Amino acid sequence: MATRSKVNVMSQPLRKLALVIGIGDYESGEKLNNTQKDARDMSLKLDRMGFISDGPKLDLTCKEMETALVNFKYSIREGDIVLFYFAGHGAQWEDQNFLIPKDDDRMDADEIKNRAILIQKFLDDFNDRHPFVTILLLDCCRVYHLRNPKLNVALARAKKINNSQSTGLKQMDGKAGTLIAFACAPGTIAQDGMNEQNGLFTKYLLEHIATPNKDIRMIMAAVTRGVMTESKLNQRPSVSLTLWDEYICLFEQSAGKG
Repeated sequence: MATRSKVNVMSQPLRKLALVIGIGDYESGEKLNNTQKDARDMSLKLDRMGFISDGPKLDLTCKEMETALVNFKYSIREGDIVLFYFAGHGAQWEDQNFLIPKDDDRMDADEIKNRAILIQKFLDDFNDRHPFVTILLLDCCRVYHLRNPKLNVALARAKKINNSQSTGLKQMDGKAGTLIAFACAPGTIAQDGMNEQNGLFTKYLLEHIATPNKDIRMIMAAVTRGVMTESKLNQRPSVSLTLWDEYICLFEQSAGKG
């Protein structure tokens, strides 16, 4: 993992890469109102911050998601700032977190590992490319009910075996140089923003992520504060980080520039 001091980061701008995916038009699971707009707005914001991307990728199938993630992995160079944003459904299965693709109608208890995206695998793949920092922003801790009796029964049994009644995703940890932000705390669910243009977590990401010359830790603190205040403490974002640099800024701006 490449490391650089605050002075070096400020004097030598790093290449910034982003992959943005939003899925709302699910074939089987509950459709989501805001995720496509969330992804479009986030992609536009990151473009204006100088991130390299090919626009938001919307309503991808499992195969299309895998292709996008693999292509993104191979675009990463040592020392890059890497950001992956996902808005859609997520599910926990056998103590692992999965992102749910559009074509979720073919999943059953035996196929969920093959028909959904294992987050940890791609996080490890990204980190193996030795970026400066890897940032995962996951707005996907929503209630997910498949219209698949076999899988529903299997999920219920798994919860009973684990003596857990939680929903949503579990906590994740990455290698050194990683920040993982969930829309809500492990085992809870996020608000999709039924009467808003954006989901609650993404709303505050969009408000704060482009704050000039601010460390990513301070940005996530502001996002957390905004979400908790508006939700009256019903939704609490969760941030797991193993950052070893004192200062990680996503948007640097010289004094006097507007």
